[in-house]
Amino acid sequence: MTGIEPFAISCVSGIALPIFQSVFETGGKFLGLMGKKLDEKTKQLIYTASGEYGKRYFKRHGILKALGMREAVPLESVYTAVQFLDEQEIRSFESIQNLEEAYRQAKKRSFQQQDCQKQEGLKIANQKQYLMVLGQPGAGKSTFLRKIGLEALKGKKGGFKHDRIPVFIELKSFTSSQIDIEKLIVEEFSICGFPSSEQFIAKALEQGKLLILLDGLDEVPTVNTNEVISKIQNFVDRYDKNSFIVSCRTAAYRNNFQRFTDVKLADFDDTQIEQFIGNWFQSEVDKQAGTAQKCWELLQKPEYAAAKELAHTPLLLTFLCLTYDRSQNFPNNRSVLYKSALRILLEEWAAEKRILRDEIYQGLSTELEESLLSEIAYTGFDTDKLFFSQREVVEEIKTFLAGNLNAPKHLDGEAVLKAIAVQQGILVERAEDVYSFSHLTLQEYLTAQYIADNNLIEQLVTDHLSDRRWREVFLLVAGLVRSKNGADDLLLLMEKEAQKYINTPKLQGLLQWADAATKDSEGDFKPVGKRAVAIAIASRAIGHANAIANANAKVNINDIAYAIAYANAIAKVNGTAIAYANVIGYLNANPNAISLAEEFKKYKIFKDVNWTELIAQLTALKDRFPDANQSDPTDLAFLDRFLDTWCNALHLNPEIVKLSQEEAKPLGDYLYANNLIIECKEAAVRISAKTWEEIEPRMLLVPENSTI
Repeated sequence: MTGIEPFAISCVSGIALPIFQSVFETGGKFLGLMGKKLDEKTKQLIYTASGEYGKRYFKRHGILKALGMREAVPLESVYTAVQFLDEQEIRSFESIQNLEEAYRQAKKRSFQQQDCQKQEGLKIANQKQYLMVLGQPGAGKSTFLRKIGLEALKGKKGGFKHDRIPVFIELKSFTSSQIDIEKLIVEEFSICGFPSSEQFIAKALEQGKLLILLDGLDEVPTVNTNEVISKIQNFVDRYDKNSFIVSCRTAAYRNNFQRFTDVKLADFDDTQIEQFIGNWFQSEVDKQAGTAQKCWELLQKPEYAAAKELAHTPLLLTFLCLTYDRSQNFPNNRSVLYKSALRILLEEWAAEKRILRDEIYQGLSTELEESLLSEIAYTGFDTDKLFFSQREVVEEIKTFLAGNLNAPKHLDGEAVLKAIAVQQGILVERAEDVYSFSHLTLQEYLTAQYIADNNLIEQLVTDHLSDRRWREVFLLVAGLVRSKNGADDLLLLMEKEAQKYINTPKLQGLLQWADAATKDSEGDFKPVGKRAVAIAIASRAIGHANAIANANAKVNINDIAYAIAYANAIAKVNGTAIAYANVIGYLNANPNAISLAEEFKKYKIFKDVNWTELIAQLTALKDRFPDANQSDPTDLAFLDRFLDTWCNALHLNPEIVKLSQEEAKPLGDYLYANNLIIECKEAAVRISAKTWEEIEPRMLLVPENSTI
C-alpha cells in the first residue's frame, strides 16, 4: 500500500458507482448482465479497479526522481505549496527602460517584480474550472498538476474540493496528428480493470466528473502543435462540465485557450525555499544533524547570495539540495556550482523530460550554444543592460553564426532564440519581445566565461575593478582561470590597478599613518589586519570631520560606510579578531567609546598610545555625550573636541581625515579593491603561495615607487 489507495478507492469508487448505475439504468451492459441495480460482483470490480487506478496514479505521477537522485521520493514528502502571479502581472508588457528601472529600484537580484500580487495555487485550482498554468522550465508546473491529482484522489479529505476523478495526460506523447483524447482516457481506466470503460468514460465526461490534467503543451512536437491545440479546444467545448488544467512554458504560449484563466507560477520566496529544504532533509539522520537548518543558514550568507538566487526555481533548488547532501556544503569554487546549473538547463533537464529537440539544434552543440550565450551575456553586462529586445538578440545570434566557421549556417536567428527560450529557459521573455537571462547569476557566469575564453582579464580589471556590479564576475573569473599563472596574474593586475586610487597626499598620508601607528605593535595579528583596523577607525573619524565641516549635510556618508565595511572585512580575513561591533560604535559620540578604548588597550594593535590617559579624557567627556539614539549629533563643539581627543591619542593628524568628496570615494574604492583581491584569492582554484606571500604584505601600504 502506498497510502493513496484507501483514499482513491473511496474517492474513485464513490464517483464511479453512481455513473455506472446511471449507465445501467439507461440500458448499458456490464459483464453481460441487465437489471436496475449493480450486482455485488460488479461493485467489487469497481472497488478493485478504483484501488488499482489510485495505485497506478501514484506510481506514475506521485513520486519524484530527478537530476540523478539516488532514489525516488514521494512527491508529497517534498512538495512545497506554489503561488501564482495574476493575469494582469503576466500580461503587463512594459518597455525595456521601465523593466530596467523597476529592477534597479528593487535593489534585489531577482527579476520578479517585488510588489506583484500572488495567490495560493491550490486555492486558484479550486476556484477556476479552466486553468492554464504557465511557467519557465523547472518552475514546478508538472509537479503542481500531479499534486492536484493526488489531492483529488483523497476526495473530501483532500485539498481539491470538487468531486472529480483526476486523469493525467502527458502531451508530449501526442506525436501523431491522429489524436483521440477520449480514447486515451478510456485506456487509462481500462488498464485498471474498469468494466465497460468506454460507456463509463462517456457518461463521466457527460456528467462532468473528471479532472483532466494536460501536462506540457510546449512539449508537443512542433509539427503537431496546431492540431493538438485544436483537438484540446474542441474536447473542452464538447465536455465543458469537467475541470481542466493545462501546463505550458510561458515562452511557448500564445493565448490560444479563450475559456482558460492564465496564471503564472511565481518564483519561490524565502518561506517556500526554507520549507522545501526542510521537506527535503527529512530522514532521521538529517533531523538529528539539523541538516536542513544548516543548509538554509548557509544560503543566507553574503558569499552565497548568487547561489540563493538559483534557489527561487524549484528545479535548481533541487539541484542545490542534492549538491549540499553530497558534502554538507556548497563548493568553494562558485564557478563549478553555476556551470553545473547551466548544464542542467542546457542538457540534463531536457534529457530527463525526454523532450524531442527541434531540428534547430542539429549542428548546434552544447559547447557552441554556451559560447553563443556567453557572448550575449557579456555584450549586455558590459553595457549595463539586463533586458534585450528580440531584435537585438536575434542580430547577435545571426552575427555569431555567420562569424563562426564551425557554426551551422542554415539556422535562423529568430528560431534559435525561440527554441532556447521555450526548451531551456536560460533566455526568457519578460514582456512582449523583451528578453533577459532567467537568473542574473547565469548572466554573470556566462560573462565571466566569455572573459576567460577571450583573454579579456586585463580589460576587466582596468575598466571595472571599482564597479560593485562586477564583483561576482571577478570572483567567477578567478575560479575559471586554471592555467598555472592565471589567477596569479589576475590578482597582480588588481593590485596594480588598486594602487591608482591612492593618488593624493592625504590618502597616502592616511596609509602611512596606519602603518606607522601599528607597525611592530605587540598584538598578535597580521600587519595588514592591523592597518585595516586603523583605517576603519580613521574612516569613522573622516565621517565626523565632515559633520563638523557641514552640519546640515551628510557628506560622503555612503563612501565612509563602504570604507569602514571593507576595512573591517580585510581585518577579519587577516586575523584581527576584534569584536567589531565596538569599532562600529567608535566615534558615534556615545559611552561605547570608553569601552572601545579599553578593548584596543587589550588587543594591542596600536603602539605608543597612552590608553590610560585617553580613557580618563573620554570619561571626563562622558556627561556631554549626546543621546545614544541621536543619529546626527548637533553639538559641533563637542564633536570637534571628541575628535581631537582620539586623533591626539592615536597620533593622527586631524587634517588627514578632512577629506573632500572627491577624496573619500577613492578611499572606499581602494579598500573595496583590496577586499576583492582577498575574495578572488579564496575563489581561485589555483594560486601560488609565492605570489600571495608577495601581495599580502603590500596591501594597504603606499607603493614604494609612488611619486606623490
